[in-house]
Amino acid sequence: MNRTANTFKAALRGKRVQFGLWLGLADPYAAELCATAGFDWLLIDGEHGPNDLRTMLGSLQAIAAYPSHPVVRIPEGDTSLIKQVLEIGATTLLVPMVETAEQARELVRAMRYPPAGIRGVGSGLARSSRWGRERDYLHTANEQMCLLVQVETERGLANIDEIAQVDGVDGVFIGPADLAASLGHLGNAGHPDVRKAIAYAFERIAAAQKASGILATEESLADSYVSMGARFVAVGVDATMLAKAARALIARFKPDDEPASEHAGY
Repeated sequence: MNRTANTFKAALRGKRVQFGLWLGLADPYAAELCATAGFDWLLIDGEHGPNDLRTMLGSLQAIAAYPSHPVVRIPEGDTSLIKQVLEIGATTLLVPMVETAEQARELVRAMRYPPAGIRGVGSGLARSSRWGRERDYLHTANEQMCLLVQVETERGLANIDEIAQVDGVDGVFIGPADLAASLGHLGNAGHPDVRKAIAYAFERIAAAQKASGILATEESLADSYVSMGARFVAVGVDATMLAKAARALIARFKPDDEPASEHAGY
């Protein structure tokens, strides 16, 4: 069996929607707990969650024993960081704030060995090749890399056709919170203008025959996005779930306290 086979990438080409969970707690123990739940994919968040390379590594190791596929969101599309995250064993990356096709092409190149790209060769030292045990790793790794680019600004939306058509982009993830802010509706991802923009984005992504993704923590909203064509949908956030459960528990014992306000932006 080829241990580098990217089952998530293959699933994006299928008909079944891939449901995921956001991991923002930056803790491998929590990641493993969530990996037992049966989600198709788990997003290790290095943009808004306090993850660094070592906690990302710990979460990748914790998830490895389970069927859920780990997706790593890096804070930005930095070539050196991409190289490091691939070497600790990630095969699927989500990169935020992609606004042009040129950015997307550079990300594709950063994830691939020459001559298709510019990824540095050093996997013999790393978990990516199981420290050299996978002898054909250098010759098979490129085809297993899965790139998800995050379109979440008005500029990115204007360029979505060109971004989605880039060879090597496997999916386009729409960031509702940042897109709402960019469109002048900060904190209101449910605004009709934002919903219209998301529907348009899904339509253009489908036209390019790529998979569209999104985060929706409300069940009705997630169902709506699936009906609009979303192929990979995160339906919860570990930190938010814990916060809500904790607040609900104490509210049963201290009902007269002022409830905490809630805000989410991903």
